[in-house]
Amino acid sequence: LLIIGILIIYFTYINKNAPIKNEIVTKADVEQILTQLSNNSLDEGDVFYNIKYSGFDLAGNRYTLRAKEAYNSKSKQELVDMKFVEAFFYFKDNTFLEVTSETGVYNNKTLDMKFETNVKAYYEGNELFAEKAEYLNLDSFLTISKNVKLNSEKGSIKADKLVFDIKNQQLNIASSKDNKINANIVLNEKRF
Repeated sequence: LLIIGILIIYFTYINKNAPIKNEIVTKADVEQILTQLSNNSLDEGDVFYNIKYSGFDLAGNRYTLRAKEAYNSKSKQELVDMKFVEAFFYFKDNTFLEVTSETGVYNNKTLDMKFETNVKAYYEGNELFAEKAEYLNLDSFLTISKNVKLNSEKGSIKADKLVFDIKNQQLNIASSKDNKINANIVLNEKRF
């Protein structure tokens, strides 16, 4: 037992002055972080990854907003620029709307949301494609614009702008090109 005790003490304190080689952050990572910090201007804010916002809009509908990357500026901290965005709106009538886009902006004070670039929306089997969508919380409107295409079981619509009144569950369709809307509607008609 004495020999085992001496060996334990010897191996415990033999490398006492040897440098510890455990690195939490590598030198390359430190250099990359310092380069990014030096390239940032004074107005740039924080960068976030895999963020999630959730809450209720003014109409009492629940929403969840996610993004893989998000940025805010020091001068306007209420605005959050996002990349690879997903939003889910859960309405009081037990339906939900899913909206995805490549970029977006979220105002964390007014709860307004903007979706841009390759916007896709899914609602009760209907698919919508556009380049821009904007949700205005105060007005309870969802405005979809730029190359709007809507596909559903009942047909398809191509228009310049769709305005969905969430509170009243109404859809307004607008067109600026010759005031024409391209629509294909499937009618179920019975012949006698």
